[in-house]
Amino acid sequence: MSAATAKPATSAAMRLGADDVALGYGPVPVVSGLRFEVTGGEILVIVGASGCGKTTLLRGLAGLLPPVCGRFLADGAPIAATSPDRALVFQDDALLPWRSAQRNVELPLAIRGLPRRERASRASHWLARVGLAGQESRLPRELSGGMRQRVQLARTLAGGPRAILMDEPFGALDAQTRATMQRLLIKVWNASPTTVVFVTHDVDEALFLGDRVGVLGSGGITEMITVPNQRDPEARSAPEVAAVRARILALLGPGTVQTQATTEPTTQTTAELMAATAGTG
Repeated sequence: MSAATAKPATSAAMRLGADDVALGYGPVPVVSGLRFEVTGGEILVIVGASGCGKTTLLRGLAGLLPPVCGRFLADGAPIAATSPDRALVFQDDALLPWRSAQRNVELPLAIRGLPRRERASRASHWLARVGLAGQESRLPRELSGGMRQRVQLARTLAGGPRAILMDEPFGALDAQTRATMQRLLIKVWNASPTTVVFVTHDVDEALFLGDRVGVLGSGGITEMITVPNQRDPEARSAPEVAAVRARILALLGPGTVQTQATTEPTTQTTAELMAATAGTG
């Protein structure tokens, strides 16, 4: 593994886990039997059919949705509420349209009570880190989809989370912008140690980003697969990667991952956004 793709130091990264968790929004669970562990500094990618519980799983890890049974764990302790140590990144960038890029990044920091000068400094720093220096005063409507996702990423990272939960954040982007955002995520991850749980429908995205890929079905993780040649773009056509890709696609075939009748939420309230990014409930 090259220096560009090697894992960063993980002393600050958070361990996550699920201990026989069932989750749902009514009497019928969306997903049950969740058992897994995520090591500090790992990128775990979750794939599965629409409605199988991927978003629901992230909401549980964020502390937004209590389990029907079982426990989610953070560094071995049960997750009972939201925390600034665990940030949730949405597919919809969820930027407030009347606030500039700078002020969108500052908002969760303001809610947490950081002094004005510190939050301004953090926001400027992270906007520069994601390639948006000079764009601080722009409103969301003046930014492209990829730029808005960069603002969302800066907003997340400015809070200094130890784990980032990403719900198909690049799903609505065109192929070129999506590839750019994938590379940016890896660049930031290498420089700023954190644990990432990333949800996607795209198997190729999963194989590029992940240390491991978990295939999710209604009965939990069907299989957890270690990715060969992690984050090496030149290895995408390697036989061992092709074999893992074929295995994941087979697991995602008919009868393997079932779509539930229960609909998962796809939009966020302002309260959920603030709880996920600022750790306020």
